[in-house]
Amino acid sequence: MKIADVRLTGLTGGTVEGGWAEELAPEDNVHTIVEVLTDEGLVGVGSTFTSSHLVGAAVKLLRPFLIGERADEPARVSEKLRQNTFWQGRGGSVEHAISGIDIALWDLFGKITKQPVSRLLGGNYRNKIKPYGSLLFAEVEPLREKLKAAVARGFKAIKLGWKPFGRRDAKTDELLVRTAREAVGPGVELMVDAGGSDAFWPHGYKWALRTAQMLANYDIVWFEEALPPDDIAGFAELRRHSPVPIATGEVFTRRQSFRPLFEQQGADIVQPDCTKCGGLTEAWRIAWTAYEHNVQWVPHGWNTAIGLAADLQLSAAMPVAKYVEFLSPSPYMDELISVPFKPDADGLLTIPDTPGLGIELNRDALARFGVK
Repeated sequence: MKIADVRLTGLTGGTVEGGWAEELAPEDNVHTIVEVLTDEGLVGVGSTFTSSHLVGAAVKLLRPFLIGERADEPARVSEKLRQNTFWQGRGGSVEHAISGIDIALWDLFGKITKQPVSRLLGGNYRNKIKPYGSLLFAEVEPLREKLKAAVARGFKAIKLGWKPFGRRDAKTDELLVRTAREAVGPGVELMVDAGGSDAFWPHGYKWALRTAQMLANYDIVWFEEALPPDDIAGFAELRRHSPVPIATGEVFTRRQSFRPLFEQQGADIVQPDCTKCGGLTEAWRIAWTAYEHNVQWVPHGWNTAIGLAADLQLSAAMPVAKYVEFLSPSPYMDELISVPFKPDADGLLTIPDTPGLGIELNRDALARFGVK
């Protein structure tokens, strides 16, 4: 079975606030659905966290190395794409496009072999995992309402991030965290994401350490992106002295970019995003490297239900996996697949065990949100 074509659909009309851009609106196009078509009619589905305009340009570059290739060898084919665009890729939008293609190829591989992707990645260690509802901070009263709604949706873990946290003063930061803890009570896990990958991030190591010490008083599970992503030395120093675990890695692409984090012991938790870092193939490699360094792996998933489906399959195939990120509420999470993911009464997600990613696109929703 050969690869015959690639179909791209940008998503617009349901984009949630992003934190990193004041102007981000529902009409903005920052996610792209990637479908890989075969000469025998099977279609694999992937997702990438990048505008369809950028993905389209990257796919034009990648097509000569992709069309006509086998449809059942995702790791080799995605590495071929990477190696043959070395001078124009090595990260950025080209690697993001490879990510969506790679996820779609794994979905195809599962459909061809009639196996879930998790089994093809090595086998199943679990069939359920805890999602954490991923939200942005807000002013105190809107924040309370956001948290109440998230708990009502069944989440037993919630991450809060970005503005206004870290943008005013220490008193505001603590007020927001205290409000969150009071709103959800002691039985819900809380994580905090400072958003250090924001434009012109103003804080350094000492702010991060003082803030980590404050977060420890509220039983915060981890402190994410407390520094700019490339400050590996700062992350290493922070990890040594912080009373709460330190997390980072969501913006990195390619397994090689994660190597300094492991070598310099820069994180307790690494967070590759399979819709950006190189797909399931690269995320699998990074997750195993984390396991071998006794670093926790938690997939970053501020994207779509297709990205979450990929994270679930990899979570099943890893010996240690505790959480997946679940952007909520989001039309691209709740409407794009025919059977949406929802936490059960225990706050867990069941990992699909049907062929491929175990999902089916909702074509009506894709048409509604789609832009070519």
